Amino acid sequence: MSQESDERPRWLDRSENVDKICYALYAVCGGLLLADLFYDRKTHFEFETWLPTGFAGVYGLLACVGLVLAAKLLRVLIMRSEDYYD
Repeated sequence: MSQESDERPRWLDRSENVDKICYALYAVCGGLLLADLFYDRKTHFEFETWLPTGFAGVYGLLACVGLVLAAKLLRVLIMRSEDYYD
């Protein structure tokens, strides 16, 4: 942000406020992981009962990371030059 601007700093421009949001998200994730211990999961298949607590969250995270990496690879493979249609 330029020093010459007359715009007031926003709430998220202060690093301590960003830290508060990060800590709140950590607390929510930890709370959800703890809540996973205290309810009976309904399963469709027997092997699902073998899965550890928090497996669905970790699986979802890894799936999203895999999608991003696949998209980056696909971009390299199919990217055209800027003047392709000229």
